[in-house]
Parts: sequence; C-alpha cells; structure tokens
Amino acid sequence: MKRNQMSRRELLNHSAVAAAGMAAVSLARPASLRAAGANERIAIGFMGCGGRGTFLLNEMFARNKNLDFAYMCDPDAKRLAAGIKNAEKATGRAPKAAKDYREILEDKNVHALFVVTPDHWHALPTIHACQAGKDVYVEKPASHSVWEGRKMVEAARKYNRIVQLGTQTRSGRYTREAVEYIRSGKLGKVHLIHVLNMKERKSIGHAKDAEAPPPGVDYDRWLGPAPKRKFNPNRFHYCWHWFWDYSGGDIINDGVHQLDIARWLAGQGSPSAVSATGGRFAYDDDQETPDTQVVTWDFDKLTMVFENVLWAPYMKKMEWNTRDTDAYPNWPFDGMRIEVYGEKGLMFFERHGGGWQVFDESEKPISQSNDRHPHYAHLDNFFECLKSRKRPNADIEEGHLSTVLCQIGNISYRCDGRKLKWDGKQETFDNDEEANGYLKRTYRDPYVVPETV
Repeated sequence: MKRNQMSRRELLNHSAVAAAGMAAVSLARPASLRAAGANERIAIGFMGCGGRGTFLLNEMFARNKNLDFAYMCDPDAKRLAAGIKNAEKATGRAPKAAKDYREILEDKNVHALFVVTPDHWHALPTIHACQAGKDVYVEKPASHSVWEGRKMVEAARKYNRIVQLGTQTRSGRYTREAVEYIRSGKLGKVHLIHVLNMKERKSIGHAKDAEAPPPGVDYDRWLGPAPKRKFNPNRFHYCWHWFWDYSGGDIINDGVHQLDIARWLAGQGSPSAVSATGGRFAYDDDQETPDTQVVTWDFDKLTMVFENVLWAPYMKKMEWNTRDTDAYPNWPFDGMRIEVYGEKGLMFFERHGGGWQVFDESEKPISQSNDRHPHYAHLDNFFECLKSRKRPNADIEEGHLSTVLCQIGNISYRCDGRKLKWDGKQETFDNDEEANGYLKRTYRDPYVVPETV
C-alpha cells in the first residue's frame, strides 16, 4: 500500500483513535459568545509568522486601525520573535507570544484566529477555534485532505462561526461582474473551461536529513498531524509545498485560486469524474509532487481542464506593479489565466486584479471589466462579517469544494492517472479502494482531527 493511504478497515476503526487524540487537545466552548460590536476593537490571534503572515498583518492594520493583535504563535522561535517585532512596529504594541495556539483560544477576549500555516495544520486549529467560539480566517487551501475539509465545514456550521478562506479573488468586484456576465447568457452556453497555472519555480535540489532541527524550532509541533520523521531542510519552510505529507504541490498552492474562480464562473459544485496525468519531468530533486500536471474534471455538460507547469520562465503571474492599475494582461503569456469557452464568445480572466475580457469571432474585445487586486477587499469582507454575522465571500464550504478539485486531481495522479468516478454527495470514489485510501490521512497522536466536531 502506498504511503499516506488508509484501508477501508482503517477508515472504520480510526474513530476510536481520533476520539482518544481529541480528548488531549479539545477545548470547552464558552457559555456565552458574542460578535465584535460595531465600534469595538477586534482582538485577533495569529498562528503562523512566515512571509504570508507578515504580509497579512501589515495589510490588515494599514486598512483597519481598530485591530488588536493580541497573540502570535509559531513553532519557530526566530520567526515568532520577528512576527512580534513586526506587529509592534506596525501597531505600537507587542502581542503576547503563544507557544501553543490553544492559549489564544482560551482567551475569551479574542474574536478571531488567523491560521497562516502549512496546509497540514489548517484543519485542527480551525475546528478548535470554532469550538471555542472564535471566527477564523484560514489560508488556502482549505485542508490537507477531503475528509478533514468536510469536518471544517461541519464545525463552522455547528458553532455558527465565520470561516473565510484566503481565496481573495472571490472578493473582487470584477469577479462578480464576470459571473453575472456569464449568468446573463451573453457568453452563451459554456461547455469548456481551461485553467492555467504556469510559471517557473527553481529546483529545490537534494538535501540530507539533519541530526537535529535548527535551534528554537519545536519540530514535533511543526510536524503536528503529519508522520514523525527526521528534520530535513528541504521539507521545511516553504519547500513543504512539494511533499505529500504536508501539501499537494502547485495545483493546491497556487492553482486552487484559479480553480475556485473557474468553478464559480461555471456555476458548478462537485464533478462526476476526474483524471490526471503528469510527472516530475523537468527537475531532478527531492520534490514528490509533479512539476508537470494535467487534470480533467467532468461536470454536467461541461469539461474543466487544468494545466500546471513549473519550468516555463516565459509564463508569469501578473506583475505587482500592474495589479493595482487598469492594465490587462498579455493574455498568451499570462500564467494564471482562466479561459471560459462559450457558444457566443471566449472570456479570458486573470485573478490578480487583471480583470477579464470577452472576444467573439471579430477577434476584438466586446466586453471587459477591471479593478484592483482583491486582497484588501477580502480582508475587509472578513471583518465586516465578524460584525454582521453574514457568510463571507469565500465561505469555508465554497473553499472546501474548490480544494476538493485539487485533492481528487492529485489522487488520480497518485493512482497512476486512471479516471475516477466521484460521488460529490458522499465525497467518496465509486468502487475504488486505493483512491478512497487517500481521502483521509492517519493522524499522529495527539494532533488528531475528531470524527465528531
């Protein structure tokens, strides 16, 4: 059996292990919960002080002076110290250092938790935060596995929490206009959507296991739910993206953004089948995930195709200096584009603020819309929902469904590329034990996602 798989018997017996692990890490839900008031300072805790965490902290405070960064938490003491220093510089007040995120959740004055961690650490703190009466902003993708992603949705609904996924393009005005344009019928019936995730990422090379992790790193806590193993620098900061224990490669790192919007543009929920092909063709290094990948999903009278390459220097993300302008991308070389093929026209869409344009047989744009990069609007939406209690633009269930596209695509790839029938209601594969073995990981005690949230 391949690594990280679970047999059907293990899936059935896993509930006892999960219950035991949960007993060690569970939190009691406060007797009284309330949303942040209109004029009340919003107290937040931060889990993860890396580059993305630093970016979010600076952007949030620049947009909202009513925030109180109460806690920061990171298993790397060096990053934690830098995060606290950065927060103090931005706000004039140093947050408390929390070694364990549960310290944040035990504080009744904290309103929300930001989970800005590797993917394998998204589910557990999100679920615990919901149980503790906190709202959550969790970075994309939603989860490490299909099963735990559904548990995140269940927790959000059971405890009536706001859980926003960091898929920022959902908050773009031009994104909503693109959806409305397609829904109006102006593009005609859509039967094909082509999604690109193309760029150049350098090889990570080869690295040997180390005798010990760097000083100040709580490596057991960093591993969390993942299997116990010796420290290796190639499986640590950022490079963890390319290993199955922690993530799923660039389809789930960057590609989930485009796939989330493509699914929204298509007006689709779950596919009925998936197939994938590809491999590690360009680089000879330690990566486990493919550097070249093509995934196809079958929907009702619609096919969605995703193409991913990590070795093309001529394909690029939209440049930062043009994301907040009225410029449109140079479409042939835009590595993040979505192509929506309708019977009346072709829509090109860019997720970084590049807007969209529609072309017909005249080969000239017949409709278009542009706006600034939606990351600011996305954060604003989260804090507005803390007060209004309305579902956020990137509600966890929508994020889960989009993350599932990536996860089942990777499962097909790991099952030698065979076409898999998908039951979206049950979130299982039809009659495929090997594929179903990838839907849920074996958790390492005590970092266990509970069967019942």
